[in-house]
Amino acid sequence: MKWYNMKPEEVEYKTNSNVVKGLSSKNVKKRLGTYGQNKLKEAPKPSALATFLAQFKDFMVLVLLAATLVSGLIGEVLDAITIMIIVFINAILGFVQERKAEKSLDALKELSAPQMHVLRNEEWSRVPSIDVVPGDVVKMTAGDRVGADIRLFEVSGLRVDEASLTGESVPVHKQAMAIEKADVALGDQENMAFMGTMITQGSGMGVVVGTGMKTEMGKIAHLLQETGHVVTPLQRRLEQLGKTLILVALLLTALVVVIGVMQGHDLHTMFISGVSLAVAAIPEGLPAIVTVALALGVQRMIKRKGIVRKLPAVETLGCASVICSDKTGTLTQNKMTVKELWTGGQTVHVGGSGFDPVGTFTHKQELIQMEHQPNVSRLLSYGALCNNASFIEKETKKRSTFTLDGDPTEGALLMAAMKAGFSKEGLEDTYHRVIEFPFDSTRKMMTVIVKDRSGKSYIVTKGAPDIVLQRCRSLVVDGRAESISPKWQREVNAVVEGMAEKALRTLAIAYRPLLSGESCAKAEEAESNLTLIGVQGMIDPPRDEARTAIQECREAGIKTVMITGDHQITATAIAMDLNILPPNGKIMDGKTLSTLSVEELEDVVDDVYVYARVSPEHKLKIVQALQRKGHIVAMTGDGVNDAPAIKAANIGIAMGVTGTDVAKEASELVLADDNFLTIKEAIKEGRNIYENIRKFIRYMLASNVGEILVMLFAMLLGMPLPLVAIQILWINLVTDGLPAIALGMDQAEGDVMKRKPRKQNEGVFARGLGWKIISRGIMIGVVTIVAFALTYENNPEQLVLAQTVAFLTLVMAQLIHVFDCRSEYSIYHRNLFENKYLVGAVLISIALMIAVIYMPQLQPVFHTVALGFNEWLLVLGMAAIPTVVLGGFQLFKKQEREITE
Repeated sequence: MKWYNMKPEEVEYKTNSNVVKGLSSKNVKKRLGTYGQNKLKEAPKPSALATFLAQFKDFMVLVLLAATLVSGLIGEVLDAITIMIIVFINAILGFVQERKAEKSLDALKELSAPQMHVLRNEEWSRVPSIDVVPGDVVKMTAGDRVGADIRLFEVSGLRVDEASLTGESVPVHKQAMAIEKADVALGDQENMAFMGTMITQGSGMGVVVGTGMKTEMGKIAHLLQETGHVVTPLQRRLEQLGKTLILVALLLTALVVVIGVMQGHDLHTMFISGVSLAVAAIPEGLPAIVTVALALGVQRMIKRKGIVRKLPAVETLGCASVICSDKTGTLTQNKMTVKELWTGGQTVHVGGSGFDPVGTFTHKQELIQMEHQPNVSRLLSYGALCNNASFIEKETKKRSTFTLDGDPTEGALLMAAMKAGFSKEGLEDTYHRVIEFPFDSTRKMMTVIVKDRSGKSYIVTKGAPDIVLQRCRSLVVDGRAESISPKWQREVNAVVEGMAEKALRTLAIAYRPLLSGESCAKAEEAESNLTLIGVQGMIDPPRDEARTAIQECREAGIKTVMITGDHQITATAIAMDLNILPPNGKIMDGKTLSTLSVEELEDVVDDVYVYARVSPEHKLKIVQALQRKGHIVAMTGDGVNDAPAIKAANIGIAMGVTGTDVAKEASELVLADDNFLTIKEAIKEGRNIYENIRKFIRYMLASNVGEILVMLFAMLLGMPLPLVAIQILWINLVTDGLPAIALGMDQAEGDVMKRKPRKQNEGVFARGLGWKIISRGIMIGVVTIVAFALTYENNPEQLVLAQTVAFLTLVMAQLIHVFDCRSEYSIYHRNLFENKYLVGAVLISIALMIAVIYMPQLQPVFHTVALGFNEWLLVLGMAAIPTVVLGGFQLFKKQEREITE
């Protein structure tokens, strides 16, 4: 259908919609069944079977399967079957890990999906765009991403960026009238808003006429969803590391095989053992475990209200050295409340707090009545008229609760008017809005033109007092307009400064009657020759939890910078209350910032802790200056104009509640609760995820080094094989399986937020990790070969007994070592039983080992015999040495260092 040819009422009829009430829940459910979900078709995902079969594509696994087939053909059927079972179990573990990571990422994608503002059951609410259906009535404002094809029926200064659809780089001005031409190109359909485009200015309402593949975006099959797999820098580095380790492992394995054959061992036995050793030693799961660790960490972040949109951000979070945070809502409660009014020389205090329309108005501690205060009434009512916020009232058993739908500052003005007895509906019934000039960061004002019932029109403006005052030539005093003299200018400025000293944010309200026949097509025409009604002062109290979070960030070596559009005095008061501003810290205002180049700002940026009276455009300059100083910058934002700074920052953070879709699209992290505490928790989790990956690498590589060295030492010393192929594969399954995954779920170490941020280019083996891997690996290999040698020397006729001791010693040494990997220092620094998953994994691994040693049915399969008390003493004594001895040495060195310091 050519929706652009139809009048709004025709569209309403054709879609069986209701622009006053919206659709009912029942109707929406029915339409979802008819039209399907509002999403574009994605590339098909691999099936569960394909994912499972992919586990067998690894080259070394294929070699092992071929070797197993040879074993079966020459009569070693039992070994062949057992190896196949172990390979199959390994494949199941890999399959489970991949599917879990995939589900985590799908859940993440769902959480970060755009939402739309929809009228349903006579109430406005935000719903995921995927659930929007044809006939839904929606409204949009600057910063929103259009989630469906919409026929507009009401617009106010609406401009839409349609570059993603038409390639047109300039935003298109929209209108609501029907277009009479028969065939109109997409770019000229001015009464339509299309899926995937962005609202850059103004606001609008419309009816959804196309969803999913029935949209213009769907017709040209332009997939907006990101279907490619995100590979993080760490995964790439580990993939390269894995390739290097594969070469080393293959060379060492080949060396073991060659030496073994030269010493007279059977070629077939050595070949099978060599392949098994290579499979066990090659860290083919290295990139996969990173995905699992990241996915698990992302799930934990979601529980803490932090939604990570891009996986590389998880790594970068741990490197953050500066957090540039908006004040409102992030550091404060985002429940702006008007506390003080000034009009015509009179100051009025407003009682009550939060979103509760109950409060008193007092002047000089005396209650005032609105009917005797026309100036105050006008200040409050006009503040509610020049306003796009609304409150949704819900009746509960105890009392009514009000939820804000809109900007918190506008909500404060509206709630103040409601305390005086004015309602949004009543005011809009008396004054019909004709046109709106939306707020933008350049003008720092919003203006509406309204018409009363008698047909008289008024311009009403609200904005920053210093800006509004420049546009005023008079002010209201005792119900009449009086020219603004220098004395009045000084008083207004003093009032604004006095409110700011109390940490109150100020907004001025002004108006002008429109002359008969006068029209204003531009904001500049309307916002001139105004009459100042007064100033409203409001406060958004700081969040108590933000103080604690800021202190923790400071201890972690992370500087917190507050960025606000508020007056410098207000910003200072809030910053001092939150303990952001140190004694020698500097404050910079927007005017000063505008005069500085990025290079000039770079010279002083480390000393500045508060940026006041700044516009969103300034944020990009701040990010660039900090980055030039070598900082890893996290930048918060919620508006359209914040997007460039969010995108330029190392970690772009968007507000989930108040943030626009444009800001969210540019970000890596979305705060579901707009709370600074969530940023701190995300950084903590980011650090912990990285540390957990290092723990896994440390554990797995030390274990692999130990396994290779056991065989190599035996060959070099001319000893019999200490391990057979099936035992090597079993060790790989038992030690690299559950315990390794459990390490990825480890809690953060106690001092993780007391360490300095790590450098972004820090190598995986930094901070002594390489030495820990090599030293522990050598020790694990040495104690295993010693245990084997001692047992074999005493019982040379019982090779199987010595191999069982070596088998168990190697496994127990690795399982004890896994607890050592939990700490940067030693096993003595953490509670062994803190990670319940790890304890459980180790106990299961021990139980499996006991089964293959003591169950008669499994003994011939794994070439084991039952061990006695003396053998267990030898095993446990030897297995404890790498961790206990080296851990004790590290503990001693640390204490010695602390005493020296």
